[in-house]
Amino acid sequence: MAFKIMSLTDAAAERITEIMEDSDKPVIGVRVGVKNAGCAGMAYTLDYVAEPVKGDDHVSDKGVEVYIEPKATMFLLGTVMDFEQSKMSSGFTFKNPNQTGECGCGESVQLKPADLKAIAEARAGA
Repeated sequence: MAFKIMSLTDAAAERITEIMEDSDKPVIGVRVGVKNAGCAGMAYTLDYVAEPVKGDDHVSDKGVEVYIEPKATMFLLGTVMDFEQSKMSSGFTFKNPNQTGECGCGESVQLKPADLKAIAEARAGA
């Protein structure tokens, strides 16, 4: 089985599919990235994709196409994207093994590049 850069929970896949179906414009998937932001240093970005961007990594999971910005790949290896809903809010969340911290308000995170040696060793042992 090939290693996926990131994966989706059922809830995330269902929500993305709903949004794509309700879109006024044709949408083929989502594009995930990171940007410098906030007091912790980085924030996740999420955009809808009408056509693939050359050079993006691509993951197909649970019927959803996910495109990953090349500069974000090393920060997102092993990440699980989820969709969570509560009485106060709803939104996409990222369970990322490369996250080392976050700000108090939850708007930004601290990320480190993935440890490729540890990933290779884990895959070899699997």
